[in-house]
Amino acid sequence: MASNPAKKEGVLKTKKAPAFKTSGIPSSAKSFLHTGSGTARKERTTKGFNVPEWHEVRLDADKAMSPDIVSSMTDMSAIGEGSFDALFSSHNLQCLYVHEVPAALAEFKRVLKPDGFAVITCPDLQSVCDMVVQNKLTTAIYTSAVGPITPIDLLYGHRASVAGGHSRMAHHCGFTKDVLSATLMAAGFAAIAALQRPHPYYDLWVIATKSKIDKAVLEQLVKEHFPN
Repeated sequence: MASNPAKKEGVLKTKKAPAFKTSGIPSSAKSFLHTGSGTARKERTTKGFNVPEWHEVRLDADKAMSPDIVSSMTDMSAIGEGSFDALFSSHNLQCLYVHEVPAALAEFKRVLKPDGFAVITCPDLQSVCDMVVQNKLTTAIYTSAVGPITPIDLLYGHRASVAGGHSRMAHHCGFTKDVLSATLMAAGFAAIAALQRPHPYYDLWVIATKSKIDKAVLEQLVKEHFPN
């Protein structure tokens, strides 16, 4: 899917946010950090998170999105180490420059509890480039909530959104399934499960755990959080 203006993670510099206090999270609930949430709520995350047992905390660099935490995902120092059971990142990483990705992933890992995990989705450049090879760079390959999406939108950011003033929607890097998995391993995540969805989705889904877990546990996370 192309980046949605409602789901934008800012890479602009922001003032250091006040320390986030987890005391407001119900003690009976598990909590997940929704990075670059835009206006999206947990019903637009995964079927596993969209249940009463999970409490969502929204983080975005744009205070106009009314997030719980105003912060860039490359510096989440307002959040204490090991604060969250899980993290959800949808179409954020490609908006960073290549050199910023390790910093963001280090922050993802830092804010997770020892048994925590991250669910990450972003465009799949391999399947997108297949369309480019077929000379379909500016041909609509599917329609999203923001309109027709072309390979050039998935490569560089949704053109209409960027032209409309959402400059932080521009894409500065990209991933294939193998590259994203290797990047997460290099960041210190212990177990990885990855899904590549070509036409008509053109996206990647990854679950990365902070610590080693049994294969059966990872497979259960896949069932709960990967799209059908």
